[in-house]
Amino acid sequence: MSEQDLYQTLGIEKNSSDADIKKAYRKLAMKYHPDRNPGDSASEQKFKSIQKAYAILSDKQKRAAYDQFGHAGVNPQGGMGGGFNPGDAFNDIFGDVFGDIFGGGRGQTRRSSAQRGSDLRYEINLTLEQAVFGDKINVDIPSYNQCNICNGSGAKKGTTATRCVKCDGRGAVRVQQGFFTLQQTCPECRGSGETIKDPCIDCSGAGRKRSNRTIAIKIPPGVDNADRIRLSGEGEAGIKGGPSGDLYVDVTVKKHEIFEREGNHLICTIPISFGKAVLGGVVEAPTIDGAVNLTIPAETQSGKTFRLKGKGIKSYRENFNGDLYCTVQVETPINLSDEQKEILRNFDYSINNSKTDHRPNKKSWTESVSDFFKRISE
Repeated sequence: MSEQDLYQTLGIEKNSSDADIKKAYRKLAMKYHPDRNPGDSASEQKFKSIQKAYAILSDKQKRAAYDQFGHAGVNPQGGMGGGFNPGDAFNDIFGDVFGDIFGGGRGQTRRSSAQRGSDLRYEINLTLEQAVFGDKINVDIPSYNQCNICNGSGAKKGTTATRCVKCDGRGAVRVQQGFFTLQQTCPECRGSGETIKDPCIDCSGAGRKRSNRTIAIKIPPGVDNADRIRLSGEGEAGIKGGPSGDLYVDVTVKKHEIFEREGNHLICTIPISFGKAVLGGVVEAPTIDGAVNLTIPAETQSGKTFRLKGKGIKSYRENFNGDLYCTVQVETPINLSDEQKEILRNFDYSINNSKTDHRPNKKSWTESVSDFFKRISE
């Protein structure tokens, strides 16, 4: 009785790709496996045929020999194709499946025990001057740092970690469950692939311990609220020689007693006397670099804003300075003497009884009030 064609056994065409062969085998192997068909001899024989077909067709050399010479080309007695173990084919195909899920298949390389340290976040409060001009600030940050006694190895000084015997250094072991082969983290070394017989006394074998570390944080000129500075490698120490994490510094700028900041611009309020507002003159205006003279024109109204170009802030992202906006606020005199009060009464009388209009907002204000009363009376 002639043997069935291997392509027909898997239900595929002769020109099927490797992926098609694997897909067909998975489907049929799951269907006819003896564990799913207990006591069914026909299913068992079918399963063996499927395994044999896959073992040959999944091997490029054996497949080429089969395509050229048929079964004679892969007959172990003929000396061309060599023998095969059907069980290996089944383990290979499902090893691929679960290797993808659990992190590796047959022939998995040994897992490195080194792990990157965690990133750290630190909030820093700066004065406006520190934010504008930059600064260098030393801060103490609690974190896991490399053990100085064992240099991060976790082993007692003079000893070294050894390869885990249970997983042979792979960090994972295979467990058979029915016809599935699952890969799990090695319970002996917990995935590190190494065991420490004599742990370091200082860090108890962890290779690092929690302590405060002083870090110099360089603040670039021009930072602002919500800016974040990244210090590469200044985070927590890695495990078993792994790289350190990064430190992220979140910037908060404290409220200033004179200036408000809007992007690259600064804003301030300058109080001026009544006489200076009326007659004009020069006042001293503060800037982030020092005082400058600001000319106040005659008849300046309270709330008038003057722009001082280039007297703002240069952002570390942009190569230009913002502006300074100075708003003048006319102060009402207090603690007047009787003589001063009398002078003001005469002045006020002169203004109100003059034929010249000395109050620039009176007309528009009066008209607005009149219109308002008309609308609410209708």
